[in-house]
Amino acid sequence: MNNFEAVFTSYEWDDIKQKLDNVTLSDVEYSLQKRQRTLDDFLNLISKAAASKLEVMARMTRAITQKRFGKVIQLYAPLYLSNECQNICTYCGFSLDNKLKRKTLSDTEIMIEASVLKTMGVNHVLLVSGEANKTVGITYFLNAVRLLKPHFANISIEVQPLSEDEYRLLHQEGVHSILVYQETYHQEVYKQYHPKGKKSNFQFRLDTPDRVGRAGIHKMGLGVLLGLEDWRVDSFFNAAHIDYLQKEYWKSKFSVSFPRLRPAEGIIEPNFIMEDKDLLQLICAYRIWNEDLEISISTRENENFRNHIVSLGATSMSAGSKTNPGGYAVDPQSLEQFETSDERSMEVIKNMIKGAGYDPVMKDWDSVYCGV
Repeated sequence: MNNFEAVFTSYEWDDIKQKLDNVTLSDVEYSLQKRQRTLDDFLNLISKAAASKLEVMARMTRAITQKRFGKVIQLYAPLYLSNECQNICTYCGFSLDNKLKRKTLSDTEIMIEASVLKTMGVNHVLLVSGEANKTVGITYFLNAVRLLKPHFANISIEVQPLSEDEYRLLHQEGVHSILVYQETYHQEVYKQYHPKGKKSNFQFRLDTPDRVGRAGIHKMGLGVLLGLEDWRVDSFFNAAHIDYLQKEYWKSKFSVSFPRLRPAEGIIEPNFIMEDKDLLQLICAYRIWNEDLEISISTRENENFRNHIVSLGATSMSAGSKTNPGGYAVDPQSLEQFETSDERSMEVIKNMIKGAGYDPVMKDWDSVYCGV
């Protein structure tokens, strides 16, 4: 049975870091001129040397994105189901050692939250929870999907890593995509950030996208938590993971997200600071390297950045987001996973997108397309 581990172990963190440090401007220019690009080109484009070519990269990114995806932005909103969690993660507001009130939505509360999202025009919903298998496990998720499926065209899930059989059950219920972030690919540092709980198992999390792929899920979303480790090295490993998955599970689609550390209850300070210009360079590098990759921008980012990224590579954005269970109506004061930066309403975001000459899309996929 194939898995990413063989690819992962073929690289050394320090070797990739050294390669990044040794990239020259000529290497960057060579990668920009190529028609077909490899992981080595992606490495060149995220290097410090490539920063001087950011304007060129941005123009290329805009042209490639419009050619492949048109001038549209898909909009979605998260629905947080629970903030219960059995992990200690030093950067997350849901961490087990954060002794604040926990909440898991009941069936009635799920539908109350859903009704608010519907009034916002939301048709793509992302279900999110802490990692508490005993109280918020596959039975709970399947029930939530069944409740919500009649009301939303697209249901995605970002929860704890599950088994292949559990992902198959979610696929059968009509779940469109699974998002799972490795947080950091630095195995030793990963242990420091995740000292307790099932999430401390680096290998189990690393294998998760393979289980998702074998289960036949329509789309997978990957990313790293930007701020835990050197963003350039972490992003290379994330790109290597995507490259492997696209070849192995070629029937699936793939997206990448860019969560930067945001304030949350009990959160640590970022270990590595990533400036807006760095994030723009990373987004451009992904687009120039991989024209088919969907690029998602969350409300973690500030208004100014999100305004400009509409025409610079983004294909989907969240809006009007609440990162706490019941945050839309049931319990606005419940524990947040993190603070949002862009707090504008869905309607304001739609108008901003239109003002940039793009079309905000609330529904571009339906389960009927694949017979679910």
